[in-house]
Amino acid sequence: MVRLTRTVWIQLAILTVVTVVAGSIMAFGFVKIPALLGIGRYTVTVDMTAAGGLYPTSVVTYRGTEVGRVRSVDVTGTGVRAVLTMNSNTPVPGDVSANVHSRSAVGEQFLELTPTPGADGAQSLRNGDVIPAGRVQIPADIANLLDATNRAVKAIPQENLRTVVEEADKAVSGLGPELSRIVDGSTALGIEAGKAQDSITALIDQSPAVLDSQVRTADSIATWAAHMASITGQLKAHDTTFANLLGQGGPALDEGKALFDRISPTLPVLLANMVSLGDIALAYRADIEQLLVLFPQGTAVMSAIAAPNAGTKQAYNGIYLDFNLNLNLPPPCNTGFLPVQQQRIPSDVDAPERPAGELYCRVPQDSTLNVRGVRNIPCETTPGKRAPTVEMCESDEQYVPLNDGWNWKGDPNATLSGQAVPQYPKGSEPPVAPVAVVPYDPANGDFVGPDGRPYSKADVASPGPKSWENVVLPGS
Repeated sequence: MVRLTRTVWIQLAILTVVTVVAGSIMAFGFVKIPALLGIGRYTVTVDMTAAGGLYPTSVVTYRGTEVGRVRSVDVTGTGVRAVLTMNSNTPVPGDVSANVHSRSAVGEQFLELTPTPGADGAQSLRNGDVIPAGRVQIPADIANLLDATNRAVKAIPQENLRTVVEEADKAVSGLGPELSRIVDGSTALGIEAGKAQDSITALIDQSPAVLDSQVRTADSIATWAAHMASITGQLKAHDTTFANLLGQGGPALDEGKALFDRISPTLPVLLANMVSLGDIALAYRADIEQLLVLFPQGTAVMSAIAAPNAGTKQAYNGIYLDFNLNLNLPPPCNTGFLPVQQQRIPSDVDAPERPAGELYCRVPQDSTLNVRGVRNIPCETTPGKRAPTVEMCESDEQYVPLNDGWNWKGDPNATLSGQAVPQYPKGSEPPVAPVAVVPYDPANGDFVGPDGRPYSKADVASPGPKSWENVVLPGS
């Protein structure tokens, strides 16, 4: 009997440990014996209309991660049924769709599970679940695609195909850097578009309203295009004239610029004044329109009146002009003007300041005096109202006459209406001196004023006992 040394036993022990570790790695890491035995795995069935190149041991992925394998692919009476062995460590939502894809150009199909929107919180796939054919997409048959491509290529005449290839070569020959820049730019554009995905999605979602409006206005757009075509046709027909216009337009624009340079100091003032005139014209628009309507008619009437006397010396057949001397009919209006004691003498030649208030005939508006006076001017901004001033037109104040219009009644400076003469705007009347009553001594005319100072007025003193001569004879 051979007796093994201690060294050999140590070597055999190390070899045994290495063998066990290697076998375990092979069994659990590569062969995956627990998975073969169904430990940590569950089965899901996928119904498909066709296999789409899927084969047993194909990879099953979820969000780019391998989560299982295809165990078998069997043909059924209604299509194809694939049985998947899924890893229990990776939860997959139950509401998913399955897509068959190729990893390379030569095939190597795999099955990708894609969750539907909002399915992340749903119940996970469980053992025995079935993914129906309605949620499975398979790629187009490569053989049929190649056959269709072959038939399409054969349908093109060889000479024409050769011409297309040659022309394509001429078109892109030597444009490698430019094409590279186009590809790089397209890639950068795609990346930026991915960053603005929400905005682009909102734009796409909102574009139907704009496109629908274009569809609804298709007739108007067609009409506009027809008119534009007519305009461009006219421009083409008068090309020479239009060219001359463009040639001569430069000097004309220079002259216009020089004109504007010359009038630039006064043009702003003129335009500002035109704005004021525009406001006035806007306020009197109705009157201006009426004038423009009646002026041609008046001109025609005057022409018709003068027509019978054309070329004759007789003045009574057409226009008859008569001068009648009317004195004081109607009488002049004195109401509303300064009283006689405040009026200027006609011989004065100085130029005093005009009164602060308004002076005009202030009789009732229905009076026969001065019927065309300012008191009867219609208010443009207040239809139906007549007033002598713009301020009164634009306020709630109503015109109040001084008297009936024929004579002054009472003190001219304290009339029946209580208005001052002349008429001042409301709130700007001149101050009225207050009137005070104080007792006086009839013997000598002495009295104390409101300010506390003594005064004397001899004409109120009594001269003593009066005789009948003093009463009868003035100044006695």
